[in-house]
Amino acid sequence: MQRAFRKISRVASFGGGTKWYLSEDCLLAAKRMMYAVEYRRFYLRDLESIVVWPSRAWIWRPIIPGALFGLLDGALWHWVNFTSGAIVGSVGLAWVTLELALGPTARARIRTTGATIDLPLVKRARRARKVLEKIDAAVRVARGDMSEGRAVDISGSQPAQPSAPSSSKTVPAGTPVEDLT
Repeated sequence: MQRAFRKISRVASFGGGTKWYLSEDCLLAAKRMMYAVEYRRFYLRDLESIVVWPSRAWIWRPIIPGALFGLLDGALWHWVNFTSGAIVGSVGLAWVTLELALGPTARARIRTTGATIDLPLVKRARRARKVLEKIDAAVRVARGDMSEGRAVDISGSQPAQPSAPSSSKTVPAGTPVEDLT
């Protein structure tokens, strides 16, 4: 039985990169490192979670080149001429604008029944939702769950409600858990 893999994501890096493929029963990561390729297969039935979050260090991507282009711009403007300084300054401004427009870079963690692996799933955090929806649909098909229920977004979807009144019975702090029942 031949399985058709389709590419769902690609994350490039200096030394190689990772390409992600999806089939009807697995998620495949092909991590290229110079001239070697390492394959990792994640069976959809074994997936517990895939978490993607914005990287904390993403803001340095526009700040460092922007500062370097700004210093070079000032030096060229002062010692060479106005035109060369303006060209370098506009390239630096374009670089910073592009990085800010693309948004934060992303990190990802894949958790299966046997392991937890940190691999880049997407380059930018804003693309993560689209890739995760494709994986979620494939997981639902592989597990046979064709219900229309989707994962619930809990990021402020409902206001906080007061909790139900609790018992006024207090328990000393040193009491073991078994005695509380």
